Amino acid sequence: MKNKKTTKAAKKAPAKNSSSEAKKTPSGNNGRVAKEGHKARKGFLEIVKGTHGDGNYVGDQHGGAGGIDGSGLPSGFAGNFMFATGIECSYPTIKQGRLRRDQLKECGHYEHWKKDLRLVQELGLKVLRYGLPYYSIHRAPGKFDWSFADEVMNEIQRLNITPILDLLHFGVPSWVGDFQNPELPTHFADFADAVAARYPWVRFYTPVNEIYVTAKMSAKDGVWNEQLKDDKAFVTALKHCVAASILATHRIAQRRPDCVIVQSESAEYMHEACASPSPKVALENKQRLLSLDLLYAHQPDADVYQYMMDCGMTRDEYDWFMAGEPPGYQIMGNDYYGHNEKILLPDGSTCTGEDVLGWYQITKEYYERYKKPVMHTETNTFKSEEGSTWLWKQWVNVLRMRKDGVPVLGFTWYSLIDQIDWDTGLAKKRGKVNECGLFDLNRKIRPAGKAFRVLLEEFGQITIVPHGEVFEVTDQPARLKVEV
Repeated sequence: MKNKKTTKAAKKAPAKNSSSEAKKTPSGNNGRVAKEGHKARKGFLEIVKGTHGDGNYVGDQHGGAGGIDGSGLPSGFAGNFMFATGIECSYPTIKQGRLRRDQLKECGHYEHWKKDLRLVQELGLKVLRYGLPYYSIHRAPGKFDWSFADEVMNEIQRLNITPILDLLHFGVPSWVGDFQNPELPTHFADFADAVAARYPWVRFYTPVNEIYVTAKMSAKDGVWNEQLKDDKAFVTALKHCVAASILATHRIAQRRPDCVIVQSESAEYMHEACASPSPKVALENKQRLLSLDLLYAHQPDADVYQYMMDCGMTRDEYDWFMAGEPPGYQIMGNDYYGHNEKILLPDGSTCTGEDVLGWYQITKEYYERYKKPVMHTETNTFKSEEGSTWLWKQWVNVLRMRKDGVPVLGFTWYSLIDQIDWDTGLAKKRGKVNECGLFDLNRKIRPAGKAFRVLLEEFGQITIVPHGEVFEVTDQPARLKVEV
C-alpha cells in the first residue's frame, strides 16, 4: 500500500523551482526549442548528397567505388594475373627409341606456327607456355640448330607475347640417350645456357616439365624413352631430371639474375576404397612429392628417404639436393586433369577419381608444404562439348584459392590446339585426335576457346593481389634466401 504522505509530497515537488532543477532545465521554452531543433537537424548523408551529389565522387576512378573491377582483356601490365595457354610440345620416344612422338610435328605446329601465334594474340592472351624442341636443337655437345627456334622466337617477341620457355618436355636428344644417363644434367645445363644467351629478352622458364611424370612414365611405367619398370630406374631418372633443372636454372640465372622459374608439376593423388589401407599406396602418394622435395630442398619423410637410399641414391647426392633451393624467383606450377586422381577399388583395379579433391585441395597441400607462389599451369578435358564447363570449374578453383589467401599468379589452358594420341599417353601411334584444345587442328575455335575469351573479358585485368600495382615489378636480381 502506498504511503499517502509520501505521495502528496511527491505531487507537490514539481512545483518547487530549486536551483539544482534550474541548472538542469533552461529557463522559459528554450529546452523545448532546443529539443525540436535537434530533431530537425539533417543527417550527414543528406548533407553529403546535397553538397557532393549521389555518388560518383571525385577520385572514385582511382580505386574507389568507381574504380575498375578487373574486367577487360589482359593489358600486359607486369603486375597483372597471368592468363596463358601452351603449345603442346612433347617429344618422348617409344618402341625402344625407334619412334619419336613429336607433338609439334603431329599437331601441325611446324607448318602453322605463324597462325598459332596469331591465334594466341587474337584470343587476347599475353602469356604463352612455349617449348623449344630440345631433342632437335641440341645436335651434339656444343652444337645447336637454331633455324626453327629463331624464326618463332623473333615472331613471339614481335607480337609482344611473353613466353614461358619450356626447355625439356618428356624427351632428350638421341645422342644423350635417355634419363638414365648421368651426363644429362651437364649437357642440359649447356643447352639452357645457350638458350638464355641467344634470347636474353626472355625472363620466364620451365627448365624441366613435369619431372615426376617424366621419370614415372620413362622408368617405372615403361612407356617412354628407356621404358624401364623398376624403382631404381625411377629414382635414377628422377634425380637426373631434378639435377638437370637445378643446373639449368643456375646457368639461366647467370644470364638473367631476375629470371622467373615456373616449375610445372602434376598434381596427383591415389584414393583407396579399401577397408585396410595399403602401405604401398601411402608410399606412392608421398613419392609424387619427391621431385619438388629435391628441387626445393625440402626433407622428405623418413620412409621416402629410405626408399631413395634403397633405390640407389647416395648420401652425398641427397646432401647435394638438400643444400638449398636453385636461384631465381620460384613459382610452383601445378597441372591438373581429371585422370590425375584415381581410386583403387577392392578388386585391385582403378577408376578415375576426377574432382574428388580437385585442383584446389591438392594444390593447397603442395602450397602448405613448399610455401611458393602458385600457378595453375595445365588443364583440359578430352570432351570438346564439356570444355567450357571444365574451364569454369578450374577457374572457380583458382578464385577460391585466391580468396583463401594463397598467392595464385596465373592460369593456363593447355593446349592452344588439339593433341594427338594423349588418350594412350602417346604409347600407341594411332593418330587419334584428342579434342582438348582451344582450337581444333584446322585452327577453328572450340567451346573451350569461346569460354576462355569470355573469362578474359571478365577477369583479364585483375592483379595478382588487391592493389597489386603498388608493388613495383622490377628487373632486380632474385636475392632472398630465407622465408620471412
